[in-house]
Amino acid sequence: MPEVIGIDHLYISVSDPARAEDFYDRAFVTALGFRKNRFALDGEPHVQYYNRHFGYVLRSARSPATHDPYAPGLHHFCLRVDSIEDVVAAAGRLRAAGIEASPATHHPQYAPDYWACFFSDPDGIRLEITNFRQERRERHAQGAVSD
Repeated sequence: MPEVIGIDHLYISVSDPARAEDFYDRAFVTALGFRKNRFALDGEPHVQYYNRHFGYVLRSARSPATHDPYAPGLHHFCLRVDSIEDVVAAAGRLRAAGIEASPATHHPQYAPDYWACFFSDPDGIRLEITNFRQERRERHAQGAVSD
């Protein structure tokens, strides 16, 4: 059976492409070190933020409906960094770039070593940064998904 080895890309529809691009330039390029490119599909402009693991693509929304994280669909998207110190650094870099991000905080209700910071894009897409926790490291090392 083929094994899914990661996320290749995500597409996010945005209500105001210029506003979203400004936000993601500050959050993903300035604070988190992503690269950026542009391309068109069927004549529609797209902006992609990427690193060696995946791409995060912005495209214009076709509907004026706003994002509701509690409706069926995306609730939030969580990015992983290596360590607790990296979560702290990312939260600081986001705030320094003008992004309203929560401080890095310990969340033992999720896992004993779970640290995270949270922020939202201009359309209300919720984003999180967390550390590579021990349980996840063990899963990765074992090469198998555990329950």
